[in-house]
Amino acid sequence: MNTYLTIKALHLIAVVAWFAGLFYLPRLFVYHLENPRAAAMFMLMERRLSLAIMTPAAIAAILCGIILLALNPAFLQQGWMHAKLGLVALLIAYHISLEAFRRRLAAGTCRQGARFFRFYNEVPTLFLILIVLLAVLQPF
Repeated sequence: MNTYLTIKALHLIAVVAWFAGLFYLPRLFVYHLENPRAAAMFMLMERRLSLAIMTPAAIAAILCGIILLALNPAFLQQGWMHAKLGLVALLIAYHISLEAFRRRLAAGTCRQGARFFRFYNEVPTLFLILIVLLAVLQPF
């Protein structure tokens, strides 16, 4: 049981780091678009956040999650876990979309404006709420 709890703790730490990046990167996009004179600085910050923190944390969270499921495969028989995994798949797609936006901003080809990213920045909050409720309440 100690191994399971250690992996669970690592999973939670990685999820927190991942979400920190998911919350901050779109906000950096807003600053980037609103301050074109500082675009080079924001591009560096965006790149470092994505490649040094957010993506490694996502990989760690996913790997720890897979290990947790391997250690307790009974969770795969429960409906709430199916819903949670579906939301995690959508969260991964959101993460990938942020990376695509980051590359477009760096290339100067992004068509979205600051207002779009202000709203897009709220998406991970919805995922966080739903995933935590599913994991804690295990409603079905």
